[in-house]
Parts: sequence; C-alpha cells; structure tokens
Amino acid sequence: MDRDTDASAWQVFQVFLKLGLTSFGGPVAHLGFFRDEFVVRRKWLDDRTYADLIALCQFLPGPASSQAGLAIGLSRAGYLGALAAWLGFTLPSAIALIVFAANLEVLQGALGSGWLHGLMTAAVAVVVLAVVGMARTLAPDAPRLGLAAAGALVAIALPSILGQIAAILLGGLVGYALYRNEAHEGADALVLPSDRRIATGCLIVFFVLLGTLPLASHMMPSQALAQFDAFYRAGALVFGGGHVVLPLLQSEVVAPGWVSEQTFIAGYGAAQAVPGPLFTFAAYLGAVMGAAPNGLTGGLLCLIAIFLPSFLLVAGTLPYWDQLRRNAGAQAALKGVNASVVGLLLAALYDPIWGAGIGSIADAALAAMALLLLHSWRAPTWLVVLLCAAGGGVIAAL
Repeated sequence: MDRDTDASAWQVFQVFLKLGLTSFGGPVAHLGFFRDEFVVRRKWLDDRTYADLIALCQFLPGPASSQAGLAIGLSRAGYLGALAAWLGFTLPSAIALIVFAANLEVLQGALGSGWLHGLMTAAVAVVVLAVVGMARTLAPDAPRLGLAAAGALVAIALPSILGQIAAILLGGLVGYALYRNEAHEGADALVLPSDRRIATGCLIVFFVLLGTLPLASHMMPSQALAQFDAFYRAGALVFGGGHVVLPLLQSEVVAPGWVSEQTFIAGYGAAQAVPGPLFTFAAYLGAVMGAAPNGLTGGLLCLIAIFLPSFLLVAGTLPYWDQLRRNAGAQAALKGVNASVVGLLLAALYDPIWGAGIGSIADAALAAMALLLLHSWRAPTWLVVLLCAAGGGVIAAL
C-alpha cells in the first residue's frame, strides 16, 4: 500500500474523532468499526493489508485497536497522522472519564453510594464475559487451558506486577516448548511507510524507559515520576489489551494506596459506558489520585504514560514485522503468552472484581441480569452499565 501524500493529519483526526465518539463495545468491536470505515467506505486499506495490521497489533503488548489506529494514521499522514489518529480516537473517552472523576464525590453525595456499587457489579458481568470469550480463542486446547490456570494461580499468589510478569514469562517459555515445531500459517507482505533509523530509535527509547523509569522513581522520589513509571509499565507489559490491563493497574495503584479499591472498580465500570479504548481508564485513575498530580494534570500524565509504549512499539516494529511474524518460535511463544493472559484476567475476576462487586444475593442477581443482557440479548455495554448503576441505587434504597 502506498501512502496518499494528499492526506493530512487534520483529515485523519476528523475521521478518528468520529470513531472515538461512536465506537462502543471494546477492542474487537473497534476493529470492526475500523474495517467498515477504512476498508469498506474510504478504501484507505485493502482487506489483506488491514489483516496484516491486526496481526501486528495482536502480537505487540498494548491496546490492539489503538495500535491499529496508530498504524493507519501513520500510513496516511506519517508520524503526525499517527498522533492525530490517537488524539481523535482517545480524547472523547478520556475527557468523559476525567469529568466523571472530578464529579465523583458530588455524584456520590447527591445519589448515595448504591450506584457506585452497581458499577462494580456491572464490571463483574463484563469481565466474566471477557474471560469466557478470550478462553475460547486463546486457550482452545488442554495445554493452553492449563497455562491459563497456572497464570491465574501465579497472579493470585504474587499480587503485584512481579506476578503478572512471571505469568507472562511462564506462558512464553511453555508456549515455545510446546508449539515451536508446529506448522504456522504464512503471512502476506506488509507495506507501510517507516524509517528504519527512526524505528530503531523508538525501540531503544521503549526499552530504555522500561528499564530506567523504575530506577529513577526509586532514586528520585517523586509522585509524578512514580505514576508515570507505573502506567508506562502497564502499557508496555500487558498482552491482550482492554480488560487485561485491569490486574496490572490494580496492583500499581490500589496496593500502594494511591486509589481506593472501591474507587478503582467504580471507575472501571464507568469506563464500560464510554466509547473508545478501555485504556483511557488511566485518565480516570490519574484524576482521582489522592496525592498530586491529580485532577486534569494527573489524568493527562497517566494517559500519556500508558499509551506511550504503543507509539514506540508501532513505529519501531513496522519495518521488522514481516521477518518476526514469519518466525515459528515467536508465534509459538505468543500462543503461550496469550493463554497466560486469560489466566491474568481470571485472577482479576477473582480479586478484586468479584469481591468488590458481589456482596449479597441481590448483587448476584443484578450481575446475572447484566450477563444475560450482554450475552443473550446482545445489549450494548454502555446501556447495561447504566442499568446496573440504577439497579445498585435501587438495591441500596431497599
């Protein structure tokens, strides 16, 4: 695919802003919206190239739909196009969640805490559905189901970022051992504009930040630096994107006392009701931090930190992607990593989601209703979240 030199970053921003305002349903749904917009309607890409982009974004850690948007923006208008795509797709939900965080105490005072608990109950249904759906795709056989279970146990036994990393490494090693000799599907060539020198620089920056930010935050105590480090690592280490970032963020912000568990889960529920990428949950967390920087400054800081790894990885891997994706060892390791991702999400469902969201028979009934609406009736997630919030208020009043 050749880049359209007449395309502008402003044009890219306008298109992605519309998607950022209307794309409900999570990363899989977002990729469907992208295909309809860029392959079917605008013909910016053909199906083969779009499939190549999705393959790249599934391979990398981070939010797959946002990374696909970055790659599409890069292909149309260069690096400014990538930035424009991210801004358009991300800002609507980020702004909505920062506003929600700013008014959390006011809403709680006016409406009581029942609606907040309803958001937590909605999160139970959303994560149950995510675990089941991801298990079908990423752990379809006995060895990978075993890896998912092992990953969950590791994450529960080590409730910190170390447990998340250990589970991912375990999955990669076992996946490589089990599947490296299997035949893998061939891949079509991917043609996108990128400078290898810039790409190499981006990869160097990615790894330098990943290695030095923890040391810097330890040697130079600063709340802003600590927050940037925590959210950068979450964006750099989470495979599967979307819901899977939940356990990493929970271990980073709840364990040190930056955000209470109730506030964390309530915000996660609210994030289901807005369009765009779920990673904008970081903006909410930054805004509700107990210590400065918080509010708008904290929200923007954490938002940039969690998405920065995706910028660096997409720009850095495009020139090398064809060679890597044809490597049987890399594909085998990724099978194991993806299975462990299911386990991480299962661990998050156990703690803190289930414990915070289900405290009574009425809560369980509300969660079951939400699950029925999402799975059987295909109700939009935002509507189910709003109904759960209302249901939580009713339960509290009774």
